[in-house]
Formats: sequence, C-alpha cells, structure tokens
Amino acid sequence: MNRRTFVKSGAIAAAGFTILPSGSLFAKDTGKVRLGYIGVGARGMSHISEGALRDDVEIVAICDTQEHSLAICREYLAKKGKPAAKEYTGGTDAYKKLLERKDIDAVIIATPWQFHHEQAIDAMKAGKYVGCEVIAGLTVDEHWDIVKTSEKTGIPYMTLENVCYRRDVMAALNMVRQGLFGELIHLEGGYQHNLRDVLFNDGKGKYGGKGVEYGPKALSEAQWRTQFNIDRDGDLYPTHGAGPVMNYIDINHGNRFTSLVSFSSKARGLANYIEELAPGSPNTKINYKNGDVTTTMINCANGETVLLSHDTHLPRPYSLGFRVQGTKGIWMDVNQSVYIEHKAKEDDAWDPAKEWFAKYDHPLWKKHDAEAAGAGHGGMDWFVFNGFIEAVKQKKQTPIDVYDSVTMSVIAPLSTQSLKEGNKTLSFPDFTKGKWETGKPTFALDDSGL
Repeated sequence: MNRRTFVKSGAIAAAGFTILPSGSLFAKDTGKVRLGYIGVGARGMSHISEGALRDDVEIVAICDTQEHSLAICREYLAKKGKPAAKEYTGGTDAYKKLLERKDIDAVIIATPWQFHHEQAIDAMKAGKYVGCEVIAGLTVDEHWDIVKTSEKTGIPYMTLENVCYRRDVMAALNMVRQGLFGELIHLEGGYQHNLRDVLFNDGKGKYGGKGVEYGPKALSEAQWRTQFNIDRDGDLYPTHGAGPVMNYIDINHGNRFTSLVSFSSKARGLANYIEELAPGSPNTKINYKNGDVTTTMINCANGETVLLSHDTHLPRPYSLGFRVQGTKGIWMDVNQSVYIEHKAKEDDAWDPAKEWFAKYDHPLWKKHDAEAAGAGHGGMDWFVFNGFIEAVKQKKQTPIDVYDSVTMSVIAPLSTQSLKEGNKTLSFPDFTKGKWETGKPTFALDDSGL
C-alpha cells in the first residue's frame, strides 16, 4: 500500500507534506497519544467517550466556555476511572492556554463553526495535530489559511468526517474499486436529516424535545447553529455527502472538482414548525435566509457530475441520499438497493443492497467490527477517531488530509456565494495547486486504518 513518506525536515513533498511536531514531547515514550479537547459539548463528549475507551489515549486537558459541559465531562471521566483532565475556561480564547502545554500531541476541536478556523490555525502553529469537526471555515479564504498553515508548519489537519467510514459507504467504495459499477458517471449525496428539534429546544433537553427556543435560552447546538440558518443561505453542511463521494471518484488523487453551482428553495419549514408548536411565537416571524432545500451541482475534471442536497428543515426520515452510478450498475441508499447489470437476480430489477454489501464488506469493517460495536453513529465514530489516533501515534499523514478536508468543506461558502450571485457557476479552488493530477488514492486501501 502506497503511503506518503514523512521526514524530519518538514519540507513540502510531492504527495503532501512532511510532519514531525516540533512543539511536542510526543507519545513515543509512553505509547499513548496525549489529547487536548477544545469544546466538550455534545459532539466533543462523543470524542471524549471514544478516547476514554482506549488504552493508547490520555485525555490531558479539556476546554469549554460552559461549566455545564465541563461538569458533564468531569463526571464522565471520573465514572470511567480516568484521571481528571486539566480544565481551561473563562472565555473564547481560553483554548490558547491549553495549546501552550508541551504534553499534548493532538487536539480535537468540536466547538461552534465560527471558531474552527482560528483554533485550528493556532493549534497547528503550536505543533499539535488537528482533528476538527466540520466545517473548516466560513469563507474560501479561511480554507486557504488552513492549507497554508498546515503546509508551512508541516502539521496535519483532518476533518473528522465520520460518514466516510459508514459501513455501507465503505462497502460501496470496495465495490467501486473492484469495478462492479464500471466507470463512474454520476454521484449524489447530502445531508437529508430533520434537524428541527436540534435547532430548537426548551432549554432543558438538548434533542428530541418540543421547544421553540434558540440562542441563549436554548441548550447545545440550538445555542449557535440555528443562527446560521437565519443569517446564511446555502449548503451549510456539505461534508457528509461530499466526503464519501470524493473517495469514490478520487478527488485530489487523480481527479478534482472544477466548478459548482447552487440553487435554494424558499424557506418555510422552520417557521411552520414553530407555529405548530407555539402559535404566535415571535420565532415564527424570523426571516430564515437558508432555504429548506439547497441543491448543489459539481463538475469534475474526469467528466463525472455530483449532486449534493442540504435538506434539514422539513419533516422527513433520515437519509443521506447516496447514489453511485456507473456504466455497469448503480447503488441508491434511499431504497437500499443495488443493480449490477448481468449480475442482478433479475434484469432491470433491484437487489437488496445488504446482500451486495455483505459480500463486499470493507476490510476495515471486517477487522474492527467488534471494536466499533456500540460506538456513535452506528460505529463510524470509532473508525474516524481511530484513523486520527493511529496517524498521530505513527507520526504519519491523517487518512483524510488537509486538502481533502478543505475541499469537502469549502462547498459551504462556495454554495452561499453562488446563491448570492444569482446561481452563478463558480470555479472550484484547487487547494493542491496541481498535485491532484499525479496524486494516488490513499483512503482506506486495506484494513490498516490509515
């Protein structure tokens, strides 16, 4: 399996860049990765739980602005018999003290989106590997900042996109690489998930309630995420769909996205939801800029088309809407079906996807099924966390590198820009500066996890 070679100099290499965090004592003496967590709310606690289960991880420090979140984390670690982590709080810049520590190898960033860019930049400058929740930044320039800082410091940055590791997604990737679908022509994916009770709650429970509050009166993501739907139109969360699609068609590894255009529907879902729960509430009068359904079409250098959907404001069952279509067959996750020409049970009739995916289960899942059992989001949280930790332990490139991270993330500000400019088709930035042409696929080529 081809892997990038990294040398101590930190110079930029043809396939990426070299790494050796200079500001850290590093984990080679203890065999453990020493982690700092910036943000331990709901998503951060998911990563805390993954770290607490591992013998090769030491949770050194945590940072959050809210005592409520720190207390939950503190109690959880005590319950698990883990040493107390040093706590940093008191303001949005408290994380900078955490980054000054020499006994931290890597950080997990799970704060609201508006903080990701600055925190990641500061972490890389401090010599810490960065595992960051989506998205990387709010503007195209912020995404370029991430790339330039990673290249300059030689420190890897990884978007913690867990859907890249979803079991059916990886089985489909295995089928793609074995040629079952033929030459790929068209792909689809997205974020199709009713988030109304995530964007609003009653200030007492995080999710699943019937509250209509957001901002300071609410809890968890409703404190900050809702405001993005008020202020911005566009695909606010593109990576769930884009990340897996990129692996199918080797984006940045022999192929690249070349142009993008977005369309957005009217916005009615959130106001209707509030009106149903609390007729006459002031929140029904809010002008939600984000359309209920945003669609983004992307062209690729090798001729494929990609369609992404952002659909989170309306009543609907969860589905990411994956479609992988080639000259020999197709997978669609909405109907959980596969059709492979000349190999299907019946001509022009769907086979259950589970039968194909059982046969072509990815080697990573075959190897680590038991370890991932019970982890968040059907086990894929274990895989994305494991991939990051193993890279830090081995001082290697992360399985989702900085170029792939910003490519899947920058769709958010590009989508907003396309909509603002009247559905204008925009050129897609080449963060690799041409290295995509000779790049080779690296993600999950075998069962190594790297």
